[in-house]
Amino acid sequence: MLKTFHKGGIHPPENKITASKGIKRMAAPTMVYVPISQHIGIPAEIVVAVKDKVEIGQVIAKSGGFVSSNVHSPVAGTVTKLDLIIDTSGYKKQCIIIRTDTKNESNSIVPEYPLIKEITAEPKDILKRINDNGIVGLGGATFPSHVKLNVKEGTVLDHLIINGVECEPYLTADHRLMLEKAEEIVVGIEILMHALHINKAVIGIENNKKDAIDLFKNLTQNNDKIKVAALQVKYPQGGEKQLVQAILNREVPKNGLPLDVGVIVHNVGTIFAIYQAIQHNVPLTERVVTVTGKKLENASNYWVKIGTPISDLVKEVGGLPEGTRKIVNGGPMMGKAIKNMDVPVTKGTSGILVISEEEASRGEQKNCIRCGECVDVCPMGLEPHLLMNLSEKGLFEKASDEDVMTCIECGSCSYVCPSHRPLLDYIRFGKSIVKKLNTAKN
Repeated sequence: MLKTFHKGGIHPPENKITASKGIKRMAAPTMVYVPISQHIGIPAEIVVAVKDKVEIGQVIAKSGGFVSSNVHSPVAGTVTKLDLIIDTSGYKKQCIIIRTDTKNESNSIVPEYPLIKEITAEPKDILKRINDNGIVGLGGATFPSHVKLNVKEGTVLDHLIINGVECEPYLTADHRLMLEKAEEIVVGIEILMHALHINKAVIGIENNKKDAIDLFKNLTQNNDKIKVAALQVKYPQGGEKQLVQAILNREVPKNGLPLDVGVIVHNVGTIFAIYQAIQHNVPLTERVVTVTGKKLENASNYWVKIGTPISDLVKEVGGLPEGTRKIVNGGPMMGKAIKNMDVPVTKGTSGILVISEEEASRGEQKNCIRCGECVDVCPMGLEPHLLMNLSEKGLFEKASDEDVMTCIECGSCSYVCPSHRPLLDYIRFGKSIVKKLNTAKN
């Protein structure tokens, strides 16, 4: 029987319409808009000025503290402006705007890196290179990887879990990366095992990606330290706590981390970026993005330069279809609609989803009928109907007492609600207020 997590979860239509689409490479855009905060933590500090010439991979903003990350130029060109722009969060953020030098051949060369299996870097050097190259979690959280891997002395670790679940409907960026860069990902896993002094790693992949499961099982069949776990298809299995429970049957504490039960979890995209950083000293300046939607002409997966306007990606797939209602950064469950297509791709952009009018329309909101479905599907064991009511009424201290901050914002509750209540919207609002209140107290 396939493994999965125990509590809650749903199975929305998968809509993996780009699963068979190989990763294409987008040409460098004429302008890139590179935010200095593409990670959880302190924004990076700008180290370039207007009119400066920059090269691909050059540091343009340095880490602003321990929980921060370097930002590198994705193109060779000229800094034209330092300005506030709206990013994928919907808020204005400081940004470095660079005009691409079309005459510089480095902008049009497709990089080719040979597979290097031998690991020569020492553990401390591995962490330094991850930091230097601006690697963050590419599964969506964008937590600086060097911080995650900086394990306190005395902490007992016995497992590295690789997150190849990609349970969000529509998105296939990780799936395609696993199929096309599997050998590099295996080396990346070995690099982290070496850095963390861990002898056991498990690659978790849902059973709707049997080609990836078979590929990794074949690559690791003679490696007794790396195993592949085929998982039942269930959302939100890509959540760290859910994945640890599914694979190892360990319960991460309510306000804890996988580290508390001897585990570190990394997304497959992050593992590939770490491989590139250690074996080729390549910084994180591009990533795989799924550009998808049921009515798009040419939905596919792309290697995209960080800072590329989303409008460029939409043009690449044939433009917006008639009747488009929303453009979502991410997938339909946890993604957020963007205000306009000038928003740039960042390190955390896994997908762009174009949604039609009929798909985006919500049913008429009605009163809660106390059916309990939202409670049944909550993977964190919360009472979403209660948390919405408390947030709606401004009872934020009570919402905090009811563990609103434990919510992982998976959207399962809103998905199943027969009364079409905007549960997640209000819970997100409540979390934002509670976070501000907690910050003020400290």
